[in-house]
Amino acid sequence: MENQTLNKPSFWSRRLILGTTISGAVIFFVVGIVFWGGFNTAMEATNTTEFCIGCHEMEDNVYQEYKPSIHYSNRTGVRAGCPDCHVPRPWIHKVVRKIQASKEVFSWLTGKLDTKEKFNEHRFELAQSVWKAMKDTDSRECRNCHNFESMNPEFQKPRARKQHLNAFETGQTCIDCHKGIAHHNVRDQLTDEQLEELEAPVAAYIREVPQEYKEGLARIEAKEAAIAAEKKANTQAEKEKVQLQIEQAVATALESAQASSSKPVAGKKSAKATPADSLNVNWKKASSTDISVFFPGTASIEWVLGRKHGGKRAFTKGDRCIECHGEEIADIGQNIVSGESEKDLEPNVIPNKRGSIDVSIAATHDSENLFLKFSWPDSDHTPAPFVEGGKMDPENKMKLAFMISTDDVEFADRAGCWGTCHADASSMPFAPEKDALASSELGKRLDLNSGVTKYLKETRTKLELKGRRGKALGGWDKLKSEDEIAEFQQAQQFMDIVRYKSGSKKIEDGQILEQRLMHGGQGAQAVANLKNGTWTVEIKRKLISTKEGDVSIEAGKVYNFGFAIHDDYSSARYHHVSFGYKLALDNSEAEINATKQ
Repeated sequence: MENQTLNKPSFWSRRLILGTTISGAVIFFVVGIVFWGGFNTAMEATNTTEFCIGCHEMEDNVYQEYKPSIHYSNRTGVRAGCPDCHVPRPWIHKVVRKIQASKEVFSWLTGKLDTKEKFNEHRFELAQSVWKAMKDTDSRECRNCHNFESMNPEFQKPRARKQHLNAFETGQTCIDCHKGIAHHNVRDQLTDEQLEELEAPVAAYIREVPQEYKEGLARIEAKEAAIAAEKKANTQAEKEKVQLQIEQAVATALESAQASSSKPVAGKKSAKATPADSLNVNWKKASSTDISVFFPGTASIEWVLGRKHGGKRAFTKGDRCIECHGEEIADIGQNIVSGESEKDLEPNVIPNKRGSIDVSIAATHDSENLFLKFSWPDSDHTPAPFVEGGKMDPENKMKLAFMISTDDVEFADRAGCWGTCHADASSMPFAPEKDALASSELGKRLDLNSGVTKYLKETRTKLELKGRRGKALGGWDKLKSEDEIAEFQQAQQFMDIVRYKSGSKKIEDGQILEQRLMHGGQGAQAVANLKNGTWTVEIKRKLISTKEGDVSIEAGKVYNFGFAIHDDYSSARYHHVSFGYKLALDNSEAEINATKQ
């Protein structure tokens, strides 16, 4: 009994799992804590912005690019440092990222990136690695702060609302759209195949749109509609006030003239009545809407469909331009006309030219005719420095044109007449040289005397959008056969265009298909005047026409509508254009609603 008591192991010597004693387990536990503490301390010490920019390669290059960005300084004072974007929070993923960072340490040790020139040489390679990592993780680090489900559309611009809603529904992720937000962007170095693969939607990333998001979207849309309605009402009230003042002034002048008039002198002929300065229309029965046109620079349908347009994906799937850009027309125009746009859409800046014009459009109809009245403020003359005399079209201070089409014309449903503007048209960046036009066999089918005019994409076998190996954008010389063009004509797959010129006071009617052709059409009428600094153009056209090149307008149907104004003696692409809108008879949902007389 005594021997058994003497041989009994102590508490610390007792065996546990795998033969480990309690004392050994305690020692391992303490050592583990110390090791873990040291490891975690080292991990966190290397997980700060200060550590990341500890070498001059980072501090002199990417850190300097990051400092002016909104992630460094913003109105809310929330700063996202290097680790917030580049190091995962989950522990396992963090360790994996730290191991991967050894490659970057090796680059530092070997001097691979020790100068700005060397860094820029490898920038594209480094950026691709980051983009791929973010794509593979559904932009995990972005979503640490910018969770889709927490977004409130009431504080977003219309374009952002639309794109984020699209991200929910199709499976887009943050990095698809937001490359280059903290460092210099090299997205344009990706090939089209690489870009399409990298930014393709991922079914696994599709999310259900939260109810809170839907409710916020409904609130902001209702608020914006109310603001627009109030603005429209105020504008209409101001117009009626001005009109009343004009009528009262005219009545007073007539009374004064009648009171002071004397009997006519014998043998003297009475003065002829002056011609009417407006159409015989009761504009009080018309509906009115305000639409802004803007300066587009060299933006063309190729640009809209190209890689430099962030909204390309939304556009190609059917979204209308105004759905994203309707609330920022003035900003877009000013950025382009001033030459400050990051898209570099205006190489020939005209100093002080306005970027946008607010236009009021009244629309009405009777049993036979459509009546449109355009009104907008005139501007001071801003000479074009690249034209002798400063006036591109000295004979016409103003020109107005509008186009109408059905949905049979590609892109007309979302872009209006924008689809007729191409990068190789006259005065555009890829316009062909005169020698090329003169030697072209297409001169037998197209009028090339004044260069390439507007045309529709479907009349060409191909439209160059990528510009690889120096290829010119557009497709003016890829004309389809005469039989194919005739089929388009027969199917009324063209744009009906009406154009007024202030110099000649003439109105032209025509169409755009394989080219712009002004053929007379149904013979529209127009009256225009410039009074008190405001242009007013009234136009009358037949609703129904059997003439080739005319689009007939019928009740119960909706048509695509777009217009442009050449103000201040401008010509060619130096005009102001609208996005695409809808026109209909007695349809309150159409932006241009022609109400009956």
